[in-house]
Amino acid sequence: MVRIPRSIYEKMIEHARREDPAECCGILGGKDKTVQKSFEIKNVEGSSVTFLMDPQEQLNAFEAMGNSSMEMVAIYHSHPHTIPFPSETDVQKTFDPEMPSVIISLKEKDEPVVKAFRISKEAIYLEEIELTDEGPYLARRDPG
Repeated sequence: MVRIPRSIYEKMIEHARREDPAECCGILGGKDKTVQKSFEIKNVEGSSVTFLMDPQEQLNAFEAMGNSSMEMVAIYHSHPHTIPFPSETDVQKTFDPEMPSVIISLKEKDEPVVKAFRISKEAIYLEEIELTDEGPYLARRDPG
């Protein structure tokens, strides 16, 4: 399970909309599978079907996480025209099958759909997303 504060969840969707028709990408940092900060990373490919994170921006994000005692909780990217399910390219590019990958689908522009997966070469597993309010005690599970 990945816990994402509602404000960061909305920020990811806004990032996807801003980059449309290209895929957006980024890193979610935090602790214990709980996201504390999102890092928007430039997609140097500028493609609508794949992404490649800018290496310098990635390093900057890792440095900022290290300085704040955070770790990478998940990566995220958008699918501007398709459903929120890992593409063959997503499967091939996966570097850590235990690292959740959050996909934001803009196929239905007015109602983006966000799903998380653990992706390996052999299988794709749905990872639950729990949306949290900013306070530590208020949380709800994503019905999707």
